[in-house]
Formats: sequence, structure tokens, C-alpha cells
Amino acid sequence: MSTATPSPLLDPEFLTKLEQLELISRKIFVGRMKGERRSKRRGSSVEFADHRNYSVGDDLRHIDWNVYGRLDKLFLKLFLEEEDLHFYTLVDTSLSMDFGDPTKLHYAKQVAAALSFIGLVNHDRIVIDSFSSTLEPGLSSVRGRSQMWRVVQYLDQLQAHGGSDLTAAARSFAIKHPGKGIVVVISDFMDKRGYEDALRYLIARNMDIYAVQVLSREEVEPELTGDLRLVDCEDDDEAEITVSAPLLKRYKETLDAYVGGFREWCTRRGVSHIFTTNHAPFDKLILNYLRERGLVK
Repeated sequence: MSTATPSPLLDPEFLTKLEQLELISRKIFVGRMKGERRSKRRGSSVEFADHRNYSVGDDLRHIDWNVYGRLDKLFLKLFLEEEDLHFYTLVDTSLSMDFGDPTKLHYAKQVAAALSFIGLVNHDRIVIDSFSSTLEPGLSSVRGRSQMWRVVQYLDQLQAHGGSDLTAAARSFAIKHPGKGIVVVISDFMDKRGYEDALRYLIARNMDIYAVQVLSREEVEPELTGDLRLVDCEDDDEAEITVSAPLLKRYKETLDAYVGGFREWCTRRGVSHIFTTNHAPFDKLILNYLRERGLVK
């Protein structure tokens, strides 16, 4: 558990860089209201997109009479639809996230704040929820750059506590938010119940899902020696071990297998798995890695 004073979530210089980005959905969603985002769908905004041949039953108001006058054929004018993108972030606040320096939870807050700012600048609808053993009261839908203070205020007050139950939280999240959109789950995904059932609740909703797995450097490259008694911070399970080079080797192999299996499970189901540690440069994760993975551009 870290006792160091955490740094601010975002600094002004980094916010300037984030203003140039926007959130991208790999799926096309129909928002609950007209938004600022242009969709690939053909709709009824004022921005012209294309023509297509007229078919019986089409709206006569959309016939291009100028083209009819020149070609004596009926064509329909198509317009770009404006779409309202919903962006959800689900942050793990269980006790295991209060580890490392900076803590995994602080790193998760930074990711949530940066992605929320990108969404707010582009007039997307931003929702942030948190969970430990249950889904907890979150930040309801906000929109517009002026609401960034509410995002920061909500994230700043999150504290690590309790055990993790990702499955229960995902089930409650899916019930609470019936709309579609992008959802980013930020967690260490070290839940003894597993991640499969939890993500299936989101997959069933046809959401565009990103699983951001944050581990600490100490978890990835442990520097332990001798006889130790390990205590699980979430359920107080204990284990006495003697740390040796072969044991550390098996630990790393097991961790690599777990992360690799998680990534493969996600890939097979259309979920983007993003692995990082609390010591990975935060700005590069947002500006480079997430851009390469298609979440921002």
C-alpha cells in the first residue's frame, strides 16, 4: 500500500495534447439524441453525403430535383447522421488496486480522466462508475468541456476499499445502463471469480469493450527473497512461502500465462485487451498505445 502523495490526475500541458484527439467506436451506435459526432449512418442532418437511386416509398422531400432536371432520373440525397456517443468507464476500487507507487488505482484514475476529457471536448456523453464488491454510485451522464471539474472531483474522491467482485458489478452495470456505447473497464483483473462471466454481461449488450489491465511493477517483477507469509489484502487468505529463483521463475511463467490467456479470451470475443503497468509512461499509453489500438485518433 502506497503512502506517497499522489500527483494530480492531469496537468495542463497534457490536456492541450488531449484536445487534438477523439474517441472512436468500432461499432456504430444510435444515440438517444442528436449529437455532435458524425456517423457513417445516413440520416437527416444538413451535411450532404451521397446520392442513391430513388425507390418506391422513399421520402419525396429528399429527391434531388436539380439532378432530375439534368438527367431525367430520380436520385435521393443522403445526409450524414449526427450521433450521440456514450462513453462509459468502470474503475476497480478494490483493495488490491491500492498497491504500487503510484498505486494502480491512481493510474486507473489518470486513464479515466484523460479519456473522459477527450470525450467531453468532443461533446460525447461521459459516465463513470466504480466498483469493489458491488457497483457503487457513479458519475451520471455529463457532456461538454465545462463538466470536466465534475469528472476530476468524482475520481479524486475514489478510495480503495473492500474485496473485488467484477461479475456482480458488471451485471449491475449492464442493468443500470441499457444503452449501447464504448465501455472501458480499468482493473487489475485479479478477481478469484475470474473475468469471463463479467465481460459476457457487457458482450451480451453489444458494447464496444476495452479491458485495461493495470498491474504494478512489483507484481510483474517481484523483488522478494527468503521465507515470507503472504496475506491477501482483500480476503485475508494467507500463504507461507520460501522465495527462491525457481519459484520466481514459475511465478512469472504463471503470470505471463494468465495475462496471455486473458488477452486471447478477449481477442476471440471482440474485446480489446490492453496491458500496462503503473510505471508505463501514462502519456504514451494515451497518445500512442490507445491510438494504435483504435480507441482514440
